[in-house]
Amino acid sequence: MSSKKKVHETRADILDSAWTLIEKEGADVTLAQIAKHAGISRQSVYDHFGSRGGMLIALVRRTDERLSIKDKLFEAFSNEDPQQRLAQTVDIWIDFVQEIYPVATDLIRLRKTDPDANAAWNDRMTELRLWLQLLTKSFADDGALNKSWSEKAAAEYLWASTSVQTWEQLTIDCAWSETEAREHIKDAVGSVILSTHSHIR
Repeated sequence: MSSKKKVHETRADILDSAWTLIEKEGADVTLAQIAKHAGISRQSVYDHFGSRGGMLIALVRRTDERLSIKDKLFEAFSNEDPQQRLAQTVDIWIDFVQEIYPVATDLIRLRKTDPDANAAWNDRMTELRLWLQLLTKSFADDGALNKSWSEKAAAEYLWASTSVQTWEQLTIDCAWSETEAREHIKDAVGSVILSTHSHIR
């Protein structure tokens, strides 16, 4: 095995171990705890990521890659029908939210008091909003974006409407079924940002 491949595999092992530990213990775990769980030294974790913040950012990026979220979203963006393009995007993102929920909610909880958690969360959400702006631009290019919305504002509204926090409020706080939450979100965002007012399924 080449040294480069071994480094890559070691990084992946550390991040997978960190994800498992954070699911159990919360995102405020230390590098020492992660190193112990992964069976390596704390220095080795530092050597690979530089800091706890660097490790958390690499962790959420690794999750995106592992679950192929960018590829799936961009495939949905290529759908020729604007309503189906939006519906597929929402379905893909909600599936992802359900996968990342245990770790994501803990990163959100820590954001106000933990700069590392805040940096990791902002890193991924900033990129997601940029991806969604590509989607809303495609609506504008097709003449399907509601005239009262800019591409940026529509992307931000879609981001907020499908956020982990919104999903938690609807399915936990309001006790909606996952199907009910999913379909109402699709109906709402479709009726608001698309020029057509028909419901999407």
